[in-house]
Amino acid sequence: MTKIIEHERFAGVYWVEFNDGTQKLSTVNSAPGTQVYGEKLIEIESVEYRLWDPYRSKLAAAIVRGVKDVPIASGSKVLYLGAASGTTVSHVSDLIGPEGMVYCVEISSRPMRDLLLVCNSRPNMVPMLADATKPSSYCSLVGKVDVIYQDVAQPEQSEILFANAKAFLREGGYAMLALKARSIDVTKEPREIFRDEMEKLEREFEILDAKVLEPYEKDHAMFLMRKGE
Repeated sequence: MTKIIEHERFAGVYWVEFNDGTQKLSTVNSAPGTQVYGEKLIEIESVEYRLWDPYRSKLAAAIVRGVKDVPIASGSKVLYLGAASGTTVSHVSDLIGPEGMVYCVEISSRPMRDLLLVCNSRPNMVPMLADATKPSSYCSLVGKVDVIYQDVAQPEQSEILFANAKAFLREGGYAMLALKARSIDVTKEPREIFRDEMEKLEREFEILDAKVLEPYEKDHAMFLMRKGE
């Protein structure tokens, strides 16, 4: 019999346990009946869960890899930089619930079309076609947020986070940075890049945890940070 188990540490995150004993990460579907990226939907005791694939979502990969905390919870206000077509941000939408809000910044018009379809069934998602390197271009739409989640494959990834944190992150707020080493420098070893970027990030944030995301994402690490009060 398939059963649901609450995640041992993170509210709103669940394990679906199948008959063979395997467990898959999931969230409660806040738009019942709708899929975002072909994920499997499972109904247990009249509640619909969406399987959350760590090979498709860096946040899911970080959870499976044992990240210390996921500071995205019911009622959170989240600025999501690099929302793409909405795979991970739709699970963020599930986590924050109807009282929360996630502002979805995406620079490319093609994934934005898919993102708009996702937002149509999720009123707690605000799509914004904008450049994350220019936070002033969307400052009128976003107030102070509790969390910045960033997944932007550009060379100046840390600097983009600094600029957005300065503009939007409340004191004591959190940041999660999915750092892509190959976007910064293809000639260096990823772990060397992670160390260099960590030194840079420590100037602005308290680093709470860092997890390399392999085997789910090659040459990526997730940094969990907090802004000083």
